[in-house]
Amino acid sequence: MKIDTKRLERSIEELGKIGQTPRGGLTRLALSDEDKRGRDWMVTRMREAGLRVTVDQMGNIFGERAGETTRPPVIIGSHVDSVPTGGRYDGQLGVLCGLEVIRALNDRQIRTRHPVTLAIFTNEEGARFQPAMIASGVMAGKIALEDAYNARDKDGIRLVDELERIGYLGAEPCVARPFRAYLELHIEQGPFLEEEGLSVGVVEGIVAIAWSRLTIHGVQDHAGPTPMRIRHDALVAAAEVVAGVRRIAREIAGDLVATVGNLVVTPNIVNAIPGRVTLSIDMRDPRDPTLDRARASLEAIVRDAGEREGVRCELEHYWRVPYTPFDRDVVDAVERAARAVGARHRRIRSGAGHDAQYMAVIGPAGMVFVPSRDGRSHCEEEFTEIHDIEYGANTLLLAALDLAGPA
Repeated sequence: MKIDTKRLERSIEELGKIGQTPRGGLTRLALSDEDKRGRDWMVTRMREAGLRVTVDQMGNIFGERAGETTRPPVIIGSHVDSVPTGGRYDGQLGVLCGLEVIRALNDRQIRTRHPVTLAIFTNEEGARFQPAMIASGVMAGKIALEDAYNARDKDGIRLVDELERIGYLGAEPCVARPFRAYLELHIEQGPFLEEEGLSVGVVEGIVAIAWSRLTIHGVQDHAGPTPMRIRHDALVAAAEVVAGVRRIAREIAGDLVATVGNLVVTPNIVNAIPGRVTLSIDMRDPRDPTLDRARASLEAIVRDAGEREGVRCELEHYWRVPYTPFDRDVVDAVERAARAVGARHRRIRSGAGHDAQYMAVIGPAGMVFVPSRDGRSHCEEEFTEIHDIEYGANTLLLAALDLAGPA
């Protein structure tokens, strides 16, 4: 049992042209026109493969290949939205490898006891609407449907209005559904598999993630006549927080990572003292207590920075996902499959969030990783060698067949 590598390469090339950037990357923000075209392309391919396609209230797309019984399906899923100027492997590789699994089963006319369903989740990245993994979060009952619908992008556009505009506001309820197992193939987005010369990562779990938003209210004033002694500069306080976030990760050490990735300065002109700054803080660690400690340190840094500069700080901790261990039986099935296809592999932990994190709340879940060149992702240079993709896709195929059970 093997996937058709050439066919998979063609699919990667075709879907990768939708939202392609001049440097060969991808900008396909959730619920944009490019996302609609990507979804439409996938739905056409799913129907060509004989799948029964449905769409739920959050725009999640499901394509079911019937099994010999009406037992819960094995779901293979990922996403097709991207970050701005991202790569063509993050997310879409998972759905394309899932599609190729379906095609391989069709080619050999293999029936399975459990149905096999391909899933495409809405707004996994969180680049346009926050938080990330919003649609699988609704499905898992961790995010209220109304809150998700009312999420707004930077232009104030609501998620639900964009779902309706692009024609993917489905009728099916977005609620937890039973499944035999959930599988997701993804690029590692880190350096470890490549450094060790491995083709497959058998993912055991996903780190805990915490997102915070800090708004600093200073006093906007003229950059020239205002003496330094009476300034209350929001950006000076923000700079102290940015440096402090890096210091937290350095001092706690271990596996903790901390990032300020977004900074909005008002009025953002050359000759005015910034009166307001909003910034994001992303912290991740496999141990929830370490993340609690990091958050406490962040609160102290924000408080001290505000007092020193005489500005008012509002810190909102608005998203938290705990460490997520994957199901032992699913992880073992992935490892058996990797061994069967002859892939050099090892067990690994994910440092990035994935829809599998919420699917693991509902039922048994696991993931397959393939290497990222130089460990890079969320950039146009994102790349995975085709021979590694082949090993990963074949591992996904055999794991899905193992869990679905040949009829």
